Amino acid sequence: MNKLKGKVALITGGSSGIGMATAQLFAQEGAKVIITGRDQEKLDQASKVIHADTLATQSDVSDIEAINDLFVALTNKGITLDILFLNAGDAASNQLGQTSESFFDYYFNLNVKGPFFMVQKSLPLLNNSGSIVFNASAAGILGVENLSVYSATKAAVINFARTMAAELRHRKIRVNALSPGNIDTPLSRRHNAGRYEQVRQNIPLEQRFGTVEELAKAALFLACADSSYITGQNLVVDGGLSALNPIK
Repeated sequence: MNKLKGKVALITGGSSGIGMATAQLFAQEGAKVIITGRDQEKLDQASKVIHADTLATQSDVSDIEAINDLFVALTNKGITLDILFLNAGDAASNQLGQTSESFFDYYFNLNVKGPFFMVQKSLPLLNNSGSIVFNASAAGILGVENLSVYSATKAAVINFARTMAAELRHRKIRVNALSPGNIDTPLSRRHNAGRYEQVRQNIPLEQRFGTVEELAKAALFLACADSSYITGQNLVVDGGLSALNPIK
């Protein structure tokens, strides 16, 4: 307990799934937590579950003006940050020959442009020796059929962890990526509708989906001093899916 005592953590997409579970764990470990998302009602409901002291602020990470407004508001409140968990994102399948420009732009705006400018705008408020964690995906290191756009966005985020770690090393700010595999979240259930059992059976470790609590623990590891000598890395949490090819 108290691994994050006295720290302030901003978590995007904090009203459900991995983001909410991570916010709960961070609060339990002593952090002051700020969650953002598109739906204020869901944020308010989540904040009551996470911790009474949680700040829930509506903000769309795909909208640069909304990002600017968020950090102006935090500045006006005198808030500085120690941890930035860039969790907000979305996923969908696409077929190469049928992918529209609007589909491409939506996922790159949300999954790539948003996290990039969240980091940029956070820098004046981010304390030295802080930690930035990108929520990427195992899809970012795999070649998955009909997932080219989403996979490319997550590959970009994994590279952000490396390049930004190099750029921010002089401030002792560590930057890492967390790459989940198949995790039991509302997004994953929607994306795997109709093929849940097929996907589950292909997971080497126990043939099960991961839990949001397991991902929250991995995020905590990268956010706290337990990983004080780790930066520019991609921690894959996928039950062995990307590394193992068991004989069946």
